[in-house]
Amino acid sequence: MTKTMMAVSGALIFSASQAVMAGQEEVSYAGKLWSAMEKNNLVGANAIVSVPYTGVHPHGAILDTLDATTTVEGESGVVLIKRNYGGEGVSKQAVANSPAKWLKAVTVMYKREGYDPETKDWFWVKYSPGGEVLKNPKGMPLAGKVGKGANAGCIACHKAAPGGDLVFNNDRYK
Repeated sequence: MTKTMMAVSGALIFSASQAVMAGQEEVSYAGKLWSAMEKNNLVGANAIVSVPYTGVHPHGAILDTLDATTTVEGESGVVLIKRNYGGEGVSKQAVANSPAKWLKAVTVMYKREGYDPETKDWFWVKYSPGGEVLKNPKGMPLAGKVGKGANAGCIACHKAAPGGDLVFNNDRYK
């Protein structure tokens, strides 16, 4: 196993004392973000689905990813949405045929101007398929500056992305 794979495999297991804690404000904002994405058919029952592809841990065996612009509380920003699919028998074809059946989580990066310049102003959140903010094994909500200051977690892993924008598949959001 490579160092990158080991870092990614442990990405969501870190203690609350190592990272910035998510509070009620972050969880509340995550709810508003979900509502905005749902209104734009980016998540939820009527969500646009892109082409499924083979994923990597911790996200899921099969993934699909969208990027768009959405508005939360009057401010617009780029949103990157990764739907995480899994389960026994999951495949790209199975997800293409019935995405809701295989959906396990939705991970999101939302660009909030002035939110956190150290992390390129990304707001991070991991949702259940229905939009509830999920928690790590220590019970910490996965919303806001997830993994900031830790050796693992969203931010810790994404620091390894090339190009300086904390996004693995492009260099567009500096």
